[in-house]
Amino acid sequence: MGILSVELHFPEAGSLKGKRKFVKSAKAQLQQRFGASVAEVDHHELWQRARLTVACVARGHRELAELLDGAERYLNGQEYELVRAERQVVATDA
Repeated sequence: MGILSVELHFPEAGSLKGKRKFVKSAKAQLQQRFGASVAEVDHHELWQRARLTVACVARGHRELAELLDGAERYLNGQEYELVRAERQVVATDA
């Protein structure tokens, strides 16, 4: 299992409602594209910031690395800014 913790910055968000639109979309895409479980874990009250935790499960270390790489690339290619990303591999078969 791998965990990707990311800090996102939404310069276009002018309200919590605007931020929620970006967060909801990011969570849905990560779930659909990578089969990830995603939760917003910090900065709930800030308009332009969010911390998401993304958890992925795979059979081997290589497959897990590919999932986490893909999720990070996806987030980095959006209209908002990926400020920081940290990874942790919790367990692996390899």
